[in-house]
Amino acid sequence: PMGGGGLGIGTIIVLGLVGYAFGIDPRILIGGAEILTGGGHAPTYQTDRQASSGKRGAPTDEMGSMISGILGEIDDRWSEIFQASGQSYTGPKIVLFRNATNGGRCGMAQSAMGPFYCPPDRTIYLDTSFFREVETRFRGCSGKSACSFTTAYIIAHEAGHHIQNLLGIIPRVTRLQQQVGSKAEANALQVKVELQADCLSGVWVNREAKKRPNFLEPGDIDAALTTASAIGDDTLQRQATGRVVPDSFTHGSAAQRKQWFMTGYQQGTVQACNTFGAGAL
Repeated sequence: PMGGGGLGIGTIIVLGLVGYAFGIDPRILIGGAEILTGGGHAPTYQTDRQASSGKRGAPTDEMGSMISGILGEIDDRWSEIFQASGQSYTGPKIVLFRNATNGGRCGMAQSAMGPFYCPPDRTIYLDTSFFREVETRFRGCSGKSACSFTTAYIIAHEAGHHIQNLLGIIPRVTRLQQQVGSKAEANALQVKVELQADCLSGVWVNREAKKRPNFLEPGDIDAALTTASAIGDDTLQRQATGRVVPDSFTHGSAAQRKQWFMTGYQQGTVQACNTFGAGAL
C-alpha cells in the first residue's frame, strides 16, 4: 500500500489548479500527492523515455524497439497536453521481460499478471509474450497491422495509469479503497480507475492521429475495440466460469471498456475522461 502524508495549503491550491486545468474534480486529487517510498529496483533492461534524457538502455530486438517507439510517441503527445495546461510532464520508464522479473517496489512481476504500472517506481512492466496471448488466447486482434495497433492501445492504457499517478488520482483512490466498507465498493473504485485509463488511451490515439494523418489504418480502431471487449471482466469471467459477477469486476465490462476508449478517442480531451463523476458509469 502507498504511504500517506499531510498536505500544506500551498499544495492543496496547486492540486486544485491542476484539477481544473485537466478537467478532473480537485477533490479526487487533494490528499493524493503522497510521497511514495520504498526500496528495490528492476534489474532488467529499461527504456527511460523522459523528454530530457531521450532513450537509455533501449532494447535492440524488434518487439522492444517497437514498444520503445510507441512509448516515445505517447510521451510526446502527453508532454504537449501537459504543457498546454502549464504543467511539466515526465514520462514513465518501461521494463520488458519474459516469464518473471523483479517488479521493483511492486514485488515480483509474472506473466500471469499481464501488463501493469507500478506507481512508486513510475514504471510500466510488460511481459512481451502477453501480446501474443491477446492474439491467440483472447482473440483480441488478427494480423500484423491490427495487432501492432492493439499493442499501442495496451501500452497507452498503462501510460494512462502514469498520467493518473502524476495527477495524484491513483494514491487518492488507494486511500479511498482502504476506507470503504466492502470489497465490492473497493472494486467499483478500481473499475473507475481502469476505465479512465482506457479513456486516456483514446485521448492519445486522437492526438496522435491529428499529429500524423497516416497514423491510423483501416481497422485499427476496430482492433482496439475488439481487444477492449476481449479483456473485459464479463468476457473473461464468462469464459472461465460460465457466469458473470459484476461486484467482482476490477477493470469494467466489455461494453464499458469500449465506451470509454471511444469517449477519449472521439473527444480527445482529458476533461472527457471523468469516470468519477456522478452517473459517469
